[in-house]
Amino acid sequence: MSRPDLTPELLAELRAAVAEQAPLVQCLTNSVVQTITANALLAVGAAPAMVDNVHESATFAGIATGVLVNVGTLDDDRAAAMALAAAAAHAAGTAWVLDPVAVGGLEFRTRVAGELLEHRPDVVRGNASEVMGLAGTGAGGRGVDSTAAVDSAVEAAVALSGRTGGAVAVSGEVDLVVAGDRRARVRGGHPLLTRTTGAGCALGALTAAYAGVADDPFSAAVAAHLHVALAGERAAEGAPRPGSFAIAWIDALDAVDAAAVRSAAPDRLA
Repeated sequence: MSRPDLTPELLAELRAAVAEQAPLVQCLTNSVVQTITANALLAVGAAPAMVDNVHESATFAGIATGVLVNVGTLDDDRAAAMALAAAAAHAAGTAWVLDPVAVGGLEFRTRVAGELLEHRPDVVRGNASEVMGLAGTGAGGRGVDSTAAVDSAVEAAVALSGRTGGAVAVSGEVDLVVAGDRRARVRGGHPLLTRTTGAGCALGALTAAYAGVADDPFSAAVAAHLHVALAGERAAEGAPRPGSFAIAWIDALDAVDAAAVRSAAPDRLA
């Protein structure tokens, strides 16, 4: 492990903080993944709240610990609620995460996500194609699947970080997290994570949980990605097929505790 600012002890402390503080995470997320997102948050010790309507989203963002805005299944009402929540979170100092699902290839969601950037998300989390699409340097992927490698998105991630002042996490075979001139790569995980509906979206919610208890979004994003990667590895050991893996992964999110993070961090981070 070559990152003096990301010690195993710090990452373990963040894992313990999520379990002990039970951060309240408001999820404005897509309709396909609400159940797995809520279960993932509960598994790590956080508290999910799917408050995503225009009448309540702003009020709740002001009292939540963290907010996830995921544009996966977007319509006019959801876009309006997301804008209200993002603005309220920024005004209140509530950590919030933008997950630009399928941005770049579709005009409506690309425009909405671009407008949400004005509310300065603490973390932007997506695959390489999504990050490049959001930054205006790529045409998007194949739906929710990336057609670009993580290293192709480095410049886009740096540009987005400069624009928001927060962190940008690019998911892939080896995840990349940037914030200004800070860089970290998170190794691990398992290919079955890409064959489980909502694993990436749940990662966005977990990032919001970590951002709510961390002092800075960079360490929060790294800690969340490490947690998810370790849980993926553990789940695959006894569940080699997608259906059983999905259940085992939720169990593994619970099983990966501070001690597991402390032990694994030196070999997973660069």
